[in-house]
Amino acid sequence: MRIAIFSGSFNPIHNGHLAIAREVLKQGAADELWFLVSPQNPLKKNSDLMDEKLRMKMVELAIEDEPGMKASDFEFHLPRPSYTIRTLEKLRIAYPQHQFTLLIGGDNLSIIHKWVEYKRIISEFGLIVYPRPGYINEEDSLFSNTTFVTAPLIDISATEIREKLNKGETISGMVPEKVGKFLISTI
Repeated sequence: MRIAIFSGSFNPIHNGHLAIAREVLKQGAADELWFLVSPQNPLKKNSDLMDEKLRMKMVELAIEDEPGMKASDFEFHLPRPSYTIRTLEKLRIAYPQHQFTLLIGGDNLSIIHKWVEYKRIISEFGLIVYPRPGYINEEDSLFSNTTFVTAPLIDISATEIREKLNKGETISGMVPEKVGKFLISTI
């Protein structure tokens, strides 16, 4: 089975993530999509990162009724930080029956050269790239083994959601209803 790995902190997961995941599956870029919750991103500061178990729970709540989507805590069990290439290698060993491809946004495509062994990620696993506001990605990318999907440009950020929560403002429409209730109950 072709599995798209959508890796991220999901701090929190929001409707933009779900819209992208739905489009990847709808457009046939993968047979299944796994939301891989990352406990630590080597390229980001983690000062405002919610506990990994809380972020995992939110992903589970968000995709309860989403066919073809799974939540994964696979990286929770790897040395930290877990670089993407190491995670993909371990996934390939743990699930030899599947073919894994990495799903990233256009913003990450523009900095992928900063990733550990990025050329191996692209050549051995491939990329599925979705558009991000403010980033132009050419479908005739310099990278072979790359699939571009069309998806709505939903301008929602997890940072904005956290800021609204801190101010007591509504996040309705930004996150799935179950996730919103969970966030409000845990603050």
